[in-house]
Amino acid sequence: MTQNINNNADGISLEDSNSLSRIVAKEIRTHALRMVHQANASHIGSCLSMADLLSVLYCNILKINPQSPGDNDRDRFFLSKGHGAAILYALLAERGFFPIKDLDNYCKDGSMLTGHINSEVPGAEFSTGSLGHGLPVACGVALAGQAGHNPYRVFVMLSDGELDEGSNWEAILFAPHHKLDNLVAIVDYNKLQGFGATPDVLDLEPLDKKWQTFGWSVRVIDGHNHSEINAAFKAVPFEKGKPSVIIANTVKGKGVGFMENQLAWHYKSPNDAQLEQARAELGDLA
Repeated sequence: MTQNINNNADGISLEDSNSLSRIVAKEIRTHALRMVHQANASHIGSCLSMADLLSVLYCNILKINPQSPGDNDRDRFFLSKGHGAAILYALLAERGFFPIKDLDNYCKDGSMLTGHINSEVPGAEFSTGSLGHGLPVACGVALAGQAGHNPYRVFVMLSDGELDEGSNWEAILFAPHHKLDNLVAIVDYNKLQGFGATPDVLDLEPLDKKWQTFGWSVRVIDGHNHSEINAAFKAVPFEKGKPSVIIANTVKGKGVGFMENQLAWHYKSPNDAQLEQARAELGDLA
């Protein structure tokens, strides 16, 4: 895959943009699997569940420039579920923020590509991994943009298990109060977290109505359907004067059959045989 992904480009048809994002989703899944395998690391299931959301966001939506990563008018993206670092690093490399060969350094001593998101990585806005921090920071950045009359938008990806953190609900109260319609939260709703199924650990339902009650404008989508994802992102803000939240129903481990909906892949690293099986399966993805 070329590093010069042309995102947010005029003149590209919806069909072509969805085709590109599907290709990129497969590429970054493959990168992440190899990275986690080489490092004997974890959280591959969490990476795979959000690959489609991230690929659409970075191919079609975000106003960013890898040649000018500090541009003040750029859109900001925060991966609050920072333990899924491998997939975002893979995407930033594909997007051209740093060479793809650098992905081989993931989780090695002295590497900036740490197991949780590291803000020293070009294109990474904030160091994350302590759950419950991303949305509060995103609120502050969105508020600063609003106060400064800056055109940028702020996107933040949350895990469903992360919504057990009270700091998120403080931020969920804060954003509508300040009418932060430049803020978009994305919930990777894969229904599994560290200690079991999300409904069993701490039931979030009815999740859409909770966000609505707190004053957000909500859309629920299939987090693996690129047309639905693209349409939702292009429609934000869903209502003027309100922050938007996209609740994306996803599958943990999506794209690799033996990993899908299996809690073990929150922790396990694939061995050599499993890596080859996974890569073979990804080669068959449309």
